Amino acid sequence: MRVLANDSARLGIDVGGTFTDFVLADPRSNQLITHKEPSTPDDPSLAVEQGLACLLDQSALSPENIGLVVHGTTLGLNTILQQRGVETALIVSRGNKDLLELGRCRMPSPYNFLAPRSEPLVSRDRVLEISARNTVDGAVIDEPSTREFDDLAEAIRLTNVTSVAVTLINSYVDPTLELAVAAEIAKRLPDVHVTPSTRVWPEIREYERAMLAVMNAYIHPLLDSYYRRLEERLRGLGLKADLYITASNGGTLSIQSARERPVDTLLSGPASGVVAACALSSNVGHDDLVAIDMGGTSCDMSVTRGNQPMLTTSAKLGDFPIISPVIDVSAIGAGGGSIVWLDSENILKVGPGSAGADPGPVAYGRGGDQPTVTDCFVATGLIGPQSFLGGRMTLDRSGAMGALAVLGAGLSFHDADCAEQVADSALRVTTAMMAAQLYKELAQRGVDPRGRYLIAFGGAGPTMAVPLAEEAKLGGVLIPLSPGTLCAFGAIQSRVRRDFVRSVRHILDSSDSIVEEIEKKLTAMESEALEWVSKEGDGLSQPIITRRADMRYAGQAYNLEVGLPDFAGERASAAIAESFHLAHSLAYGFPDRESTVEVINLRVSVVRNLPEFETPGIERATGDAVATGSREIFLNGATCSASVYERSTLRAGHQIVGPTIIEQPDTTVWIPDHWTGYVRDCGTLQLDRVILG
Repeated sequence: MRVLANDSARLGIDVGGTFTDFVLADPRSNQLITHKEPSTPDDPSLAVEQGLACLLDQSALSPENIGLVVHGTTLGLNTILQQRGVETALIVSRGNKDLLELGRCRMPSPYNFLAPRSEPLVSRDRVLEISARNTVDGAVIDEPSTREFDDLAEAIRLTNVTSVAVTLINSYVDPTLELAVAAEIAKRLPDVHVTPSTRVWPEIREYERAMLAVMNAYIHPLLDSYYRRLEERLRGLGLKADLYITASNGGTLSIQSARERPVDTLLSGPASGVVAACALSSNVGHDDLVAIDMGGTSCDMSVTRGNQPMLTTSAKLGDFPIISPVIDVSAIGAGGGSIVWLDSENILKVGPGSAGADPGPVAYGRGGDQPTVTDCFVATGLIGPQSFLGGRMTLDRSGAMGALAVLGAGLSFHDADCAEQVADSALRVTTAMMAAQLYKELAQRGVDPRGRYLIAFGGAGPTMAVPLAEEAKLGGVLIPLSPGTLCAFGAIQSRVRRDFVRSVRHILDSSDSIVEEIEKKLTAMESEALEWVSKEGDGLSQPIITRRADMRYAGQAYNLEVGLPDFAGERASAAIAESFHLAHSLAYGFPDRESTVEVINLRVSVVRNLPEFETPGIERATGDAVATGSREIFLNGATCSASVYERSTLRAGHQIVGPTIIEQPDTTVWIPDHWTGYVRDCGTLQLDRVILG
């Protein structure tokens, strides 16, 4: 890999369901250049190629000036949610054939006994057994013969699968047997990709470990093919820069690491937005935020604490668990492309269906005939048809109005403003849905919304931000300088990072033997982490290692993650136990010092920073902001006149009073009556309620 020079330009790319976003940071001119390109679902790399060509035309840079490309995508995520991966088989220890069918033996819904469960990614007839088994201590008690390997390979061949995952019981203790089984399969079936679970995530909990291995196998050929095409298209444009892929934990991986373990990139797009939100929050003095990313197909939320994203090891993709650390992101509602419709009782609904990028909203004029949230924005006047995407795309307002008017009869709207009333109602339903889900998600995280600021990004986020903040009783709103491309900006802000885990199940006591065993495991994990990160690129900072442990009182079913001291001499048994007692007090209000403390998992994270670059701010205002015009807005059952401003004309210190529309190429900001906007030095727009006397 090439050494990244401090003056090299950096390119961030985020492939979404509706648009592909680009941010080009040029340290020499201290500029950020952004671009949005309609996504091409059949081949997402095509939109990357087309958009990058346009971006280079906008800038004075040549491909050789770009030293780093960081790319985020939801391709793997969507492949799993839509179950469009490759045909996959799972190899398990004999007697464990129903591993995926049983899962955790939980019903899909505690309120509906008839609710169907999600279909497993691997059907039961493709779960094959083999006589390979470890004891709870890792000892091998059953090992396959050559004949059994031959029979297994033939059985796999007959299933016509492209990928195979291998998960043996207790292999997390000692992966030797599982790796040997995987190697024997790969030797006999060289055209089949094989994923051993312990190479992906060697943690206790067989079902969850198996699911990670299955998901990796399920998406590996598709992601590998996509990354190969992406590299070819970038090289075809003359780019010689190193290519990195954003990861679900908020870090980045080299393209080689991402191709080996694509499951690490499932939430790469949403994670980048949270990373960017954390970077921006330090510039505006708000360390604890609620972040929403409302794009074309969905709206995701997350919480930051102390300018850092919150990680979780209990995330889910649909019904499928992810036990590796990922940024804690949850879907809370609809996106701009979500379809507005009436159910059989003429109740107005929004989503979950989406018009996507093709055909898209009715206003796009590409053949769509079902109204969407974006059509509601156009019908109510929030989005100007001539100013969408900076004027590059003219919207069909009459088409949007006609599609919405069709729903009017079912809602008993018969006046001339029928379409506007439907659009207004749909936006209120959308806001209520998002606020209700936001309350639930914040409560589960123990977060009080009062006083917290909402940072809104994505193409539709700034338009819905203030209504959502009002409904959810949040303190105020922050709108980044380029909210529609913030995930792409977050990609170039992230750091090279990977997490490692080992399950140990040690009872802490006063003897030195347990601490010595823990130290031995930590040393091995640190060596593995340093070896991996040394291959991730040149020109990065020195590696930073952090150590944590999952602990619990003996007999408990759930763990608490506790930080461990950096120096081995400070990691005595009593000190580790005391750290857990304090963490338990913080989480539950009390310690139980009479109970035995058990260490379940050891965790090591390694980070290397990219060379720093300064984020450009904006000039100070020398006068009042000047509106470019006004527009009629129909919201909350009434029409009002709103001033219209161009975001590019606003300077640090400018104040805006609602009702106001602020337009920019990647989004539209809505500031209603009784709210004001203030432009911070970094360019972020801070929106606050007017306190009435």
